[in-house]
Amino acid sequence: MNLRSAARGFLAFLLSVPDAPKTPSVTVSPSGEIEEGSSVTLSCSSDANPAANYTWFKVNTDGSSRAMNQRQQLIFRNMLSSNSGQYRCDARNELGTKSKLITINVKYAPKTPSVTVSPSGEIEEGSSVTLSCSSDANPAANYTWFNVNTGRPSRVMNQGQQLVFRNILSSNSGQYLCEARNKLGTESKLITINVKYAPKTPSVTVSPSGEIEEGRSVTLSCSSDANPAANYTWFKNNQPLVWNPSQPYTFPSVRPEDRGTYHCHAENKYGHLSSNSLFMDVKYAPKTPSVTMSPSGEIEEGSSVTLSCSSDANPAAKYTWFKVNTGRSSRVMNQGQQLVFRNILSSNSGQYYCLVQTELRTASNLITINVKYAPKTPSVTVSPSGEIEEGSSVTLSCSSDANPAANYTWFKEHDDSVKESGQNYTITYITSELEGNYYCQAHNAIGLHNSTFLVIKVTSSSSSSQTTTVAVTTIVVFLATILLLVFLWMR
Repeated sequence: MNLRSAARGFLAFLLSVPDAPKTPSVTVSPSGEIEEGSSVTLSCSSDANPAANYTWFKVNTDGSSRAMNQRQQLIFRNMLSSNSGQYRCDARNELGTKSKLITINVKYAPKTPSVTVSPSGEIEEGSSVTLSCSSDANPAANYTWFNVNTGRPSRVMNQGQQLVFRNILSSNSGQYLCEARNKLGTESKLITINVKYAPKTPSVTVSPSGEIEEGRSVTLSCSSDANPAANYTWFKNNQPLVWNPSQPYTFPSVRPEDRGTYHCHAENKYGHLSSNSLFMDVKYAPKTPSVTMSPSGEIEEGSSVTLSCSSDANPAAKYTWFKVNTGRSSRVMNQGQQLVFRNILSSNSGQYYCLVQTELRTASNLITINVKYAPKTPSVTVSPSGEIEEGSSVTLSCSSDANPAANYTWFKEHDDSVKESGQNYTITYITSELEGNYYCQAHNAIGLHNSTFLVIKVTSSSSSSQTTTVAVTTIVVFLATILLLVFLWMR
């Protein structure tokens, strides 16, 4: 063996000296940021003799590890965010083991955010409410809150993970959107806020509006903004009404007694509130009038008497008093509810009625006034009239206007004794001793009145014959004188 051959053999012996693995070298391909979904290869190499075997492990957060594969390369065809973490490559041969850690930081767009409300449960108006948003993202996401209004563009509410309502209002009810964003993408999540609140001031309406006439169908409605929806109670003139609580309420045929002031009371478990009052004015024609007389009882001439008329009507009625004349014609007496006689006369007796008038009109029943009065001055007559012959029959008559009807008593002047009771006083055989001044007294419960004197003069039969003879002689002389004058004129 020559020297050159010997040298080669020595060198070959030196190169094949056994050796444990050196600390591995680990590389990532491609280099730079790793994004979710990309393909990534981890490569591990170590100088060892004999050549090393490689095992890849994922190191858990508690320090334990999980074998991934037994190859020099660990390949992720579709990188996931869950693949982030520490990986260890072990290079091993029979002489020993060496390891190398590498950290994989997978970048990824935000995941669908998680949204929470604090406090949980029902949200009452006036309370403090916090909406929180979180999303798994790498790099960490930035957050924006939006108010999503139906039919309107969304409105930015806040930049940050939390949206805080210090004193939440009913108007804050609605949908809110949390948007999580980083440079790799955006994800969002909607949440609905339902704020519970007591009823707001209820409003009441009446339909139809305008004038309401008796007999029409009328609907009262009450509404209040409340969450949950309110229950309603109706009041008339501040007294609760037992009605079907459904809304609205309908009067199928409204009546005059339905006229009044109405309001409704809205209530839910968070509170209650009453509406303003609404006056429902029912218009109706006059009802049958009521007529009264004061004072009641008998009416005496000269007293004060008032007739009053009243009728239920809306709008208020106008009143006119009439007196019924003979033949049933009527005469207007007065405009107004009362007809007053300050000093009533007998001529005021009769029948009266009042007429009640709005757009329609109604007449009252008749009321009769019967004025009581003392007899007026009696009138007296004698039959036969003229000279009264002795022995003839004579009748004296007396009459007087009175109410009630008068009773009559006959007297002779200077004689207090009653000659006769009754309207007529008959002397069947008159004598000169009976001549004189007679008068009658008319009286009733109210008073009495005496007539003027009725002079009775009685003539005897002889006086009557002499008177007749003188009268005949006078007539004959008068006629003879006329004939003489006619004869002289013709000559």
